[in-house]
Amino acid sequence: MPWHRQMAAVLFRHFYLKGIGTTIFISLFFNVYFYLLKNPASPPTLMPVTWLDGLIGVQPLAVPIYVSMWVYVSLPPALLATQRELWLYGAAIGTTCLVGLLAFYFWPTAVPPANVDWSQFPELNFLKSIDASGNACPSLHVATAVFSGVWLHRLLRRFGGPLWILAGNWAWCIGIVYSTLATRQHVALDVAGGLALGLLAAGLSLPHRVLGKKP
Repeated sequence: MPWHRQMAAVLFRHFYLKGIGTTIFISLFFNVYFYLLKNPASPPTLMPVTWLDGLIGVQPLAVPIYVSMWVYVSLPPALLATQRELWLYGAAIGTTCLVGLLAFYFWPTAVPPANVDWSQFPELNFLKSIDASGNACPSLHVATAVFSGVWLHRLLRRFGGPLWILAGNWAWCIGIVYSTLATRQHVALDVAGGLALGLLAAGLSLPHRVLGKKP
C-alpha cells in the first residue's frame, strides 16, 4: 500500500481517543502554563543575551510559523496506529512538559526586554500581550517541536515516506525553532535548553523496538 494511503488509514484509528485526548492535553497544559507564568516560586531571573540573538532580527512573518507549532505537535498522535503507542506517546510528551513546567516553577526565568517598539509590529504585539516574557528556559515551544519532529520522522519512515516529506518534516521543525528567536519569545540559551530536553525525551521514549514495524 502506498505510504500516503497507509497514513490516511491510520488517521481514523482511535479517532475519538486521539481527538479528545489531544484537546484535553493541550487545554490542561495551557492552564498550568499560564498559572505558572503569574505564580512562580520566586521572582524570575532574566536570561542572558548571546551573540546569536544579535544576529537574528525581529521578523513578524515568523509569527504564523511560531503558532503552527500547535498543529505540528498534533501530528504524531494522529499518525499512531495502536492504543499502546498512543499511551506511550502521551506519557512521554506529558513527562517532557512536566519537566519544563517544574523548571518554570522552581527556577523561573524570563526573556530580557528587547529594544524594540512593538507598536510597529501588530502581530508580535498581540503575541506579547498573550504570552508574557516568563517561562523562558527551557523553551517548551522548542522542546515539544523537536520531540514531535523525532517521532514524526520515525513514523514517516515506518510508512515508507519519500525523502521530500522527511525533509519537509525537519524544515517545519527547524522553522518553529527559529521562530522562537525571530519573534523574541526566547533567547538562544532558552532554545538550547529546549533542544536538549526535546532530544533527550524523544531518545528515551523511542527505543528501537517501538514504531519499528508498519501498522
